[in-house]
Amino acid sequence: MRSSSGAHFIALDHVRAVAIFMVFAWHFTHARNGYPVPFDYVPALFPFSVLDEGHTGVALFMSLSGYLFAKLLDGKSIDYRRFLWNRALRLLPLLAVVLLIVGLTKLVNGESLLIYVFTIVAGLILPTLPNGGWSITVEFHYYLVLPLFLWLLTKSKLWPLSIVVAAIALRLFLHHERGEIQSLAFWTIIGRIDQFALGMLVYQFRSHLAHRHVVAAATIIGFMMFYWYFDHQGGFFQNPSYPSPSPIWIVLPTIEGLAYAIGIAWYDNSFSPSSSSVSRFIGRIGEYSYSIYLLHFFVVFDAARFVNQRIMDISNFYLACLWSTVFFLLMMLPGYVSFRFIEAPFLKLRKPYFSKPQEALGEAAQQSAP
Repeated sequence: MRSSSGAHFIALDHVRAVAIFMVFAWHFTHARNGYPVPFDYVPALFPFSVLDEGHTGVALFMSLSGYLFAKLLDGKSIDYRRFLWNRALRLLPLLAVVLLIVGLTKLVNGESLLIYVFTIVAGLILPTLPNGGWSITVEFHYYLVLPLFLWLLTKSKLWPLSIVVAAIALRLFLHHERGEIQSLAFWTIIGRIDQFALGMLVYQFRSHLAHRHVVAAATIIGFMMFYWYFDHQGGFFQNPSYPSPSPIWIVLPTIEGLAYAIGIAWYDNSFSPSSSSVSRFIGRIGEYSYSIYLLHFFVVFDAARFVNQRIMDISNFYLACLWSTVFFLLMMLPGYVSFRFIEAPFLKLRKPYFSKPQEALGEAAQQSAP
């Protein structure tokens, strides 16, 4: 859906489609307990490690948010209250529906609704919201510090780097004090702030990445090889346990953010994808990605179990990935219905939030949420 000004970036929709597939494939192949593919499996083909560790798709979403807001707000002043209003219209309606469905499910199962309400309230600060809603909490925290980012960019294009340095130093200190930092680096703004900051930082140097295919290829391949190494060391759950005491989580969010930001800037500034055929279809996946993200938790684990128990053994990772692709494409239908009847009506209520009306371009809001 286009913003109120007509701004739309189909290349970034493509990035969102990739990100949601990574997350979906990870949940389909491993579920919550290494089923049907055990967590200790490592693909022989190194590029597939970003699917075997598909949680990194969330880092791609966060880096994209930083990049997109830098692109939308470049050199502009904003009405912050209207900005928050638009973000609420973008994220809260579907989240409210999902929370209601989860609550009704708990009620039917005889679980405590009081505890569930507490987790929702706590979700304003802590990563307790269900169905991936924890990442919405992280996005919300980013919106709270966004004015600081914009102020820093008025001082220097490089100033967001100071946020990254400070975040690494904080994680180093917390790792020393707590003995682990994975839980904060993955689930909270303490780790994700790097990805937002690097998305905004790399946007400032986007022209240097346009058509630099060798640089982009080296970055992407290098990142995939690094993730194969991370996967081989035990990945998310087995390095050697969860939460991991490994110091790699001090810098992992930074590595993800930098690699993804470079890839996004390269793709966005080197190509002009068409609005037809395959490009349009992938763009549609990106448009529906928020709906697919929040709704796929209701079906993805049961879908993998159904295939593995009723159709064929999919403990082979590559076979499980093929089946995950089938069910991912099937998620297009509920994604469309959700976008059309839950998200889109509220998006029509958005208001231009740039302080100068003649500069108001509106917001390509569907581009930024995970």
